[in-house]
Amino acid sequence: MTKKQKNIILVIGFVFALLICYQFAISNTLEQKQQYDTLSKEVLLSKNAPKKLSLLKQKEVYYDSLLTKYQLDGSSIQNNLLRVINAFAESNNLKVVSFLEPHITVKNDLTVKTYNFTLEGQFNDINQLVYQLEQQTKFGEIVNLHFEKKKNFRTGRYFLQAKILLKSFG
Repeated sequence: MTKKQKNIILVIGFVFALLICYQFAISNTLEQKQQYDTLSKEVLLSKNAPKKLSLLKQKEVYYDSLLTKYQLDGSSIQNNLLRVINAFAESNNLKVVSFLEPHITVKNDLTVKTYNFTLEGQFNDINQLVYQLEQQTKFGEIVNLHFEKKKNFRTGRYFLQAKILLKSFG
């Protein structure tokens, strides 16, 4: 055998030895390192579990306080909305002309309910109700507010009607 052939066999043997070392030792070491990193992350998560639990309990108390503050009890949002509108209408000389069933759409696991109702009364009173619905009760957002001046032909008097669309998520 010549030197050249010996060198070629030596290089091929070295590459073959590297492949065998990788197959039996290095690949197992890399798998163990990956498993160790995964378990380390789980240990950190389990150490933070009591903190997360206490934070979740605090959030629950906070959200319960928001529900009571914004007058959302256990009944449906539609009943609560109608109750708030009727209470405001009685105290501010408004008339609830119609309150239709909500239009429900589901998109990407998100339920959107749109409530459609019509009020009759003075402009300022209707604006106060809209403000209360958006800012103080947090039922949702007013997406459309359409005022219309109409005439009662029997009496010859004009009155103001407002059609309101309120969008709520959940």
